[in-house]
Amino acid sequence: MGGSYQAIQLQRFAESFRAGAEIVTLPLRDPAPGELLVRNQYCGINGIFDTQIARNAVDYVKIGLPTLTGVEALGLVEAVGEGVAGFAPGDAVVTTRFPGGYRQWNIAPATHFVKVPDVAPEWLALASTGVSASMALEHIGAVKDGETVAISAAAGGLGHLIVQLAVLRGCHVVAVCGGKEKGDFVRSLGAHRVIDYRSESVADVLDAEYANKLDVAVDTVSGTIFDAFLKNVAPHGRVVVGGAAADLEGKPEIVTQPRIAHSLYYKGASVRGFMNGLLTDHWPDARNKVFGLYESGQLKVTFDDRKFTGLDGIYDAVERLLSGQSMGKVIVDLRQ
Repeated sequence: MGGSYQAIQLQRFAESFRAGAEIVTLPLRDPAPGELLVRNQYCGINGIFDTQIARNAVDYVKIGLPTLTGVEALGLVEAVGEGVAGFAPGDAVVTTRFPGGYRQWNIAPATHFVKVPDVAPEWLALASTGVSASMALEHIGAVKDGETVAISAAAGGLGHLIVQLAVLRGCHVVAVCGGKEKGDFVRSLGAHRVIDYRSESVADVLDAEYANKLDVAVDTVSGTIFDAFLKNVAPHGRVVVGGAAADLEGKPEIVTQPRIAHSLYYKGASVRGFMNGLLTDHWPDARNKVFGLYESGQLKVTFDDRKFTGLDGIYDAVERLLSGQSMGKVIVDLRQ
């Protein structure tokens, strides 16, 4: 192949992704046996993960510097290595494997990629965040039809898909988000009760309206929202921990309160950790499900209205997601 391409590389640990990462030029080569060479078209943004990586605050990922970055990308296969079956030049593929995202080209084992119908960015959102939404709600949360489901960050890339999946199961959806625009958005997706944490106390609303009624609560924020979900979990309910956006340092917050056992034991309830990377065996079924729902018009993908392009745009996109202003999935167009 020859030539070169550019990618974002974390070169030093720093307080922010922008401060620690730089755009570098790397040699472009032919795929080795078992590999694909893919020209990335779009990448998905995981700003919280990116920030934690930059701060060396992700205990389960040991980073050796320098390292390439980014997790999600959608691209076109340009070349296929010897021994690879099931892929051909021109195929549209998605990867959700670190560090396949923040780069113009990706050379990686064929097992890191999944074929999708075309290079529409919706397939990137579905194959990455859509799968996560299904796994969090249905596999870890074990949701049942008609249950009461609470979701934090409900207007975000993950949250807006969980809202829809819960509505499709006939659930009563309690959506937590900030601001009127986001509230109107999640209502349009079918949420029954919207709690605007900027103008209402999540704890007070749940205490008054949903005391001991949350069958499933999916939380990606932590802090006081997690506390409110836990306090109001229903008998045999499940609180799913899918992240801790309020704690970018990756360090546990020290709190003084009754042990969690006191909130769970008499209800027979549980708190369940959702780590999608530990569930790879279940991804194909989840992917087939969300793809089918999208193709049948039952699942809608919304992208944030801010447009970002090129590798330079990734820095701005990360900061957009961290700002709390984004609504829907944040992506970057790499077609240049």
